[in-house]
Amino acid sequence: MQKEYVLPLVEISQLSSPHLEDRLAVAQALDQACKDVGFLYLKGDQFQPELFQNLCRIAEQYFAQDEAQKMRHYIGQSENHSGYVPIGEEQFVSNSYDLKESYDINYDYLTSEGRRPLVGPTQWPDFPEFKLHVAEYYQHLKQIGHQLFRCFALALGLDEHYFDAHIAHAPSQLRLIHYPFNQAAQDREGIGAHTDYECFTLLLPTAPGLQVLNKQGEWMDIPLLENTLVMNIGDMMEILSNGRYLATKHRVKKVQQERYSFPLFFSCDYDYLIQPVIDTDQPRYAPLKGGEHLFNQTAQTFQYLKQKVASGEIVLENARPLYSFGLNEQKELS
Repeated sequence: MQKEYVLPLVEISQLSSPHLEDRLAVAQALDQACKDVGFLYLKGDQFQPELFQNLCRIAEQYFAQDEAQKMRHYIGQSENHSGYVPIGEEQFVSNSYDLKESYDINYDYLTSEGRRPLVGPTQWPDFPEFKLHVAEYYQHLKQIGHQLFRCFALALGLDEHYFDAHIAHAPSQLRLIHYPFNQAAQDREGIGAHTDYECFTLLLPTAPGLQVLNKQGEWMDIPLLENTLVMNIGDMMEILSNGRYLATKHRVKKVQQERYSFPLFFSCDYDYLIQPVIDTDQPRYAPLKGGEHLFNQTAQTFQYLKQKVASGEIVLENARPLYSFGLNEQKELS
């Protein structure tokens, strides 16, 4: 039987406090949780549960449509990697795919100048109230994410506003993921073990299934905790912190019940150079072009991008293999 693991819980309400000592106290708690585990629960007065409820409702309605209707806004037609992702489109491992579909919402960058891969206008479906509720939730979590960037700056001993100039047009992506009811599911791996590519992720799941690899190499079930978000460290924050925080490997096991999951992946601006911001006299990581890394990792998992790579339509530069960060990376460095 799989072990259940209750993650550290960090109360972040005081990130809105006008008093620096209150914000520093939150930063200390965040720092400890990220050093010890890299996965944690967040609880705070900032959260608006009604926005979560609206998001769940509109996702249920959207995914209830037939496949042909959803494919009208297939992700491969978009400019910024947004749109409907059918079952089988995303593959972490060759000849294997997860029983899930999603609608991916990227940063809706409407300006014609300064576009990059992943930075452009979002493809929205013509589905009633979808954009209204999804965009509202995106903006709500984006505000919390920006508070957390300031909290990380304090935790790392930097100026509190260090990251402000580097997250103005970040390709931070929200995924609305639907796992259909699967009567044949067994208690085994669904989404393969991986780390997230970005700085950190804020996740709202509606049912159990998430598992985390602890530092002893054991897979632990993560229970739901009401009125919280699940947060985890990604590749880019591992580099920024010079290994102080490790990107945490996680997976989703196959379960029978229908399940929704809403992760928002927070990155820095596309052209921001990801490199250690602490202990810079002894960097453990080479600099990494943030947007390039994000696009390269994405292009190694989505079928429509893999086809463009295979045909030579796009060429990946400086691509790191998948699974280059986290516990295995730490063993190689030590």
